[in-house]
Amino acid sequence: MHALGMALASLVRPGDLIVLSGGLGAGKTTLTQGIGRGLRVRGEVTSPTFVIARVHPSLQGGPSLVHVDAYRLGSLVEVDDLDLDTSLDDSVTVVEWGEGRVEGLSENRLEIHIDRAAGTGSEGDIDPRTVSVAGVGPRWAGVDFGGLVAQGVVDASTSGRR
Repeated sequence: MHALGMALASLVRPGDLIVLSGGLGAGKTTLTQGIGRGLRVRGEVTSPTFVIARVHPSLQGGPSLVHVDAYRLGSLVEVDDLDLDTSLDDSVTVVEWGEGRVEGLSENRLEIHIDRAAGTGSEGDIDPRTVSVAGVGPRWAGVDFGGLVAQGVVDASTSGRR
């Protein structure tokens, strides 16, 4: 997941919204750590479960990483209270558990679903996972996810657009 995150960092730009879904321990935070490393942001990227959102400024003048965990948010009003739309244009925003909660923030988003193979008890980065990557909206219409396949971070059957 970390390698996929680093590869995705080369595709994202300020204003991008990435919506992550998958079960507990699927690798959403590890993927976000890879994005943070690829973007060269300040601070360790950890799960924002209890603080809901963290901002990691860039170390090199690039976009900040806004990392949100929407798991504990019970309504769209609570999502709106985070004011994510105020920083969206200048940052890369990654929302764990965002499916069904943050799509209204942007018509353009990258939706990533992660499934960990049944029976794997470890949260390690080497456990088998199935990852689906779908670009939504005009921003992603011309983006070739084939580079992720070439780098071996996703299977050819898992990338696509909607």
